[in-house]
Amino acid sequence: MLSSQYPLVSIITVNFNGSEDTLEMIESLSKITYPNIEIIVVDNYSENDNPRIIKEKYPSVVLYESNVNMGFAGGNNLGIMRARGEYVLLLNNDTIVDKGFLEPLVRKMQSDPKIGCVSSKLRFYYDRSVIQFAGYTPFDHRTMRSFAIGYREKDKGQHDVDRETPYAHGAAMMVSMKVIREIGIMSYIFFLYYEEADWSYRIKNAGYTIWYVHNSLVYHKESVSVGKLSASKIYYQNRNRIVFLRRNVVGKDFYLGILYQLGVAIPKNAFRFLLKGKPATFYAYVRAIGWHLKNMVNPGIHDNPYL
Repeated sequence: MLSSQYPLVSIITVNFNGSEDTLEMIESLSKITYPNIEIIVVDNYSENDNPRIIKEKYPSVVLYESNVNMGFAGGNNLGIMRARGEYVLLLNNDTIVDKGFLEPLVRKMQSDPKIGCVSSKLRFYYDRSVIQFAGYTPFDHRTMRSFAIGYREKDKGQHDVDRETPYAHGAAMMVSMKVIREIGIMSYIFFLYYEEADWSYRIKNAGYTIWYVHNSLVYHKESVSVGKLSASKIYYQNRNRIVFLRRNVVGKDFYLGILYQLGVAIPKNAFRFLLKGKPATFYAYVRAIGWHLKNMVNPGIHDNPYL
């Protein structure tokens, strides 16, 4: 039967003022060899876009139009709530997939019941021979830094082996619906950035493993909707780096991490931008710290929503 050999995969993407990219992504999905998918597009209250053209061009797509921008985490959660698949694949709308990208992900998930999440190999869309992601190194819980394996390397097959990774890449990550029902959906506290790393930690803490799958290939345009160094990106990255630390790091490393972020990393970077004459960027760092001062005892920091 189709459902046993090819279980239904719910592919979820979030659109925010990017229907042109979303249409290009769906066009690539229309050419894949895997025969059993549903595509769910969540429009995150686009203000300068007409997401209904997605439904007009691809009537089989499930289009949900949110009446508020819920960020990457909340938008994907809306899609997960509507998913019918055995597996859920979160796929950035600024990606293009290889036609055979899905079978390796499903096979990997089926190979071991303790695998809870898998991620594709990512290459850069605008230089398709260059790797963006082939797994991650573990977080340094003091600096809260991690590095993508293979980043900016020419792909010569040097990362053509599956490997465990401490967390998945949110641009193309597949999670078992069974695992989602067990550990819950992504935390709304993040809005943007670090939500997939936090979700990965919860998956691992529940006893599951996370894998990079080398022969599943996705091309990523990277940071189309937010911008390379926008104030919004800097604010959420720095705010959520500390949110992630507060949710996932304990003991001595927690206190050393807080001291490093608040006493070294954020002030150093903030004043560097101030000296460069970029007050809006400086203020983004200040707001990131200010958010935590206002939410020092907010119990919502540790909330884990469930289906």
